[in-house]
Amino acid sequence: MRWYSACPRIAGDLVPRLDKGEPFGETYAVIAPPRPDGGDLLRNPVFLSAVFSLFMAQFIKAVINIFRARSHSFHEVLVTFLWRTGGMPSSHSSLAVAIATAIGFTQGTNSSVFILATFFALIVVRDAMGVRRSAGQQARALNLLGRELSSRLGLNFHAVKEVHGHSATEVLVGGLLGFFIALGFCTL
Repeated sequence: MRWYSACPRIAGDLVPRLDKGEPFGETYAVIAPPRPDGGDLLRNPVFLSAVFSLFMAQFIKAVINIFRARSHSFHEVLVTFLWRTGGMPSSHSSLAVAIATAIGFTQGTNSSVFILATFFALIVVRDAMGVRRSAGQQARALNLLGRELSSRLGLNFHAVKEVHGHSATEVLVGGLLGFFIALGFCTL
């Protein structure tokens, strides 16, 4: 019973000092060594929430593209699932909200890590709806203008990449998806 009495006192999982007969007295933290096989990561609700929310949002996006007849081949569906941005739901919002929610459940909403994750999620959501969407609309307008000038004046035109941002609905659905996935991993 004395193996934990030498541990430094820190916040965390606290164990009463039973060797001194003080079940409710001084407490010390018990720190488990990390597992080299990575087994802890695969049981971590923050990690699982993040991974599943990202893949689930991309999967839903690929399925929606199939039903809207935007994707005609397996290659296009695979590219949508693994790479494409924009569309319903927002995988950026889903991932950021899932991380913040899972940290809130595991570390508490008063922790510094939760506050950091929450503000990070707000920045990601704002960027997905605002900056990236605006940049995509501007790129689309530049490409239309460039193609028009190219056809009228016979100039060489190289289109710029059109970054796809998200509408408020896409961000909201992505955020709700991330929240409920994190809720599931942290409470079930």
